[in-house]
Amino acid sequence: MKRLSSMRAALVAVSLLAAACAGHARKTPSDAPGAALPKPAPTEAARVVDAEPDVRDMNLRAIPELKTVRFDYDSDRLSADARAVLRANAEYLKSHADMKVQVAGHCDQRGTVAYNLALGQRRARGVRDYYKALGVDAARVATISWGKEHLSCTEATEDCWSRNRRSETLEALNAKVAGAPR
Repeated sequence: MKRLSSMRAALVAVSLLAAACAGHARKTPSDAPGAALPKPAPTEAARVVDAEPDVRDMNLRAIPELKTVRFDYDSDRLSADARAVLRANAEYLKSHADMKVQVAGHCDQRGTVAYNLALGQRRARGVRDYYKALGVDAARVATISWGKEHLSCTEATEDCWSRNRRSETLEALNAKVAGAPR
């Protein structure tokens, strides 16, 4: 019962944060490595942002060396495979010390908007925290949860759902550091 009430409190907090952040324009990931990413058409007002670099007008681009990590259903736990990918990503980030990034957490299309926003944010923060543990300055890493907003696949199959449960690290081309690490 205690876990359920703390979960409800977290969902209320996420909903309030999402509503506060809803007015900020965002850019979305693309499959074209190295390409500047276009601004999406607004479809879902809610998203969760936890930013050190200022993400309000961030132009993002995929870098081939920064790989996507996958998550199990209803989980924010980093698997051994995910940690291996993130170690390689962290080495790349450490060798490019001036690069700022955004870690975007995504979910499959099952579950409520609020639940998936919270889960996507836990995934993104978990990646950011792992980068920090590996020596990447947390002030260079913003996080955002898109929940189930930006699906990479829309079929109702396990294979498709598993491709949507991901975290992407994208280069922030014009980010400004907004303050000290949290």
